[in-house]
Amino acid sequence: MDALKQGTDALFILLGGIMVLAMHAGFAFLELGTVRHKNQVNALVKILVDFSVSTVVYFLVGYGVAYGTHFLIGAEQLAQQNGYQLVKFFFLLTFAAAIPAIISGGIAERAKFWPQLLATAVIVGFVYPFFEGIAWNQHFGVQGWIKQLTGAEFHDFAGSVVVHAVGGWIALGAVILLGPRANRYRKDGAMSAHPPSNIPFLALGAWILIVGWFGFNVMSAQTIDKISGLVAVNSLMAMVGGTLAALLAGRNDPGFVHNGPLAGLVAVCAGSDLMHPIGALVVGAVAGALFVGMFTLTQNRWKIDDVLGVWPLHGLCGAWGGIAAGIFGLQAFGGLGGVSFGAQLIGTAMGVGWALAGGFVVYGTIKAVFGLRLSQEEEYEGADLSIHKIRATPEREASW
Repeated sequence: MDALKQGTDALFILLGGIMVLAMHAGFAFLELGTVRHKNQVNALVKILVDFSVSTVVYFLVGYGVAYGTHFLIGAEQLAQQNGYQLVKFFFLLTFAAAIPAIISGGIAERAKFWPQLLATAVIVGFVYPFFEGIAWNQHFGVQGWIKQLTGAEFHDFAGSVVVHAVGGWIALGAVILLGPRANRYRKDGAMSAHPPSNIPFLALGAWILIVGWFGFNVMSAQTIDKISGLVAVNSLMAMVGGTLAALLAGRNDPGFVHNGPLAGLVAVCAGSDLMHPIGALVVGAVAGALFVGMFTLTQNRWKIDDVLGVWPLHGLCGAWGGIAAGIFGLQAFGGLGGVSFGAQLIGTAMGVGWALAGGFVVYGTIKAVFGLRLSQEEEYEGADLSIHKIRATPEREASW
């Protein structure tokens, strides 16, 4: 029975890792459909190469920073217990690799390729796993301190703060340091519209992310005996809440409609194992409206050119999710209890502060040493030709 349990757990978390791996195709197509045609190839290449760099760095460095272990031992030892620790690494890697995938959408269309890969290595090797270890592996006694102060530890079941808020707030620093795309905001105060290049691809990316998210959330249990149907239904309710709120707040704009479910899913991650489904619906709806309102504000009023709106979507909705777990996870609001609003506030603030500082330090250093941005000519020509020497589609078909 022990062998069966070990094998089942390994298969369970492996399937979760595969589902979250598929989400990276969603990141790619969401970005591809949003950026202009001259930057579509770059969107696809970035996500795949960022994932590859993340894998190597997290395997050699990042996983050890977060969990105090490494894989530089014999294969015979690695294969013990059906290699569960290896597939657990695979699953958690897909979370870590989501950080550069999130950032990619914010800095699209004007960021240099190789400096971004360097940033990915530093972020996945140290910045992200440092906070991951605090939140999920009791590092430095921070969770114990929070519990002593508030009566409960900081709770983030599937990464509203650890993954999404951290990725979104790192991205904010990168976006500010890069500056807006050329001619996005004119000196006379007018704005140049950069509408999505392909709504069907944008929608495809959103749907891939939605489906994969059920692996992201449900498989965060990590063993089969801890699987919870409540997590699945709460994810579903938050998704539709975000969709409907974005539909109304965004006045039927398809870009908002397809990002609304993602906002809801980002927000529900932290408390998806605690909330009542009605609470999850409310959390998702608030996130959908928050995304629409803050995306509009950052783009139009604050003139922060966050191309895919990753700071409102992941940064703000992730922070809302961390705090919301301390509200709708309480028994008074229909939840299972065992959480504290104060603990959620402290843990969320720590994640946001660490990520924002990390984003400015990493991207500020790279900007000073290597430069972050394509030249004016390269940006005008587009990242596809400037970096990859090919367009997504030929200018004309071959005649024979």
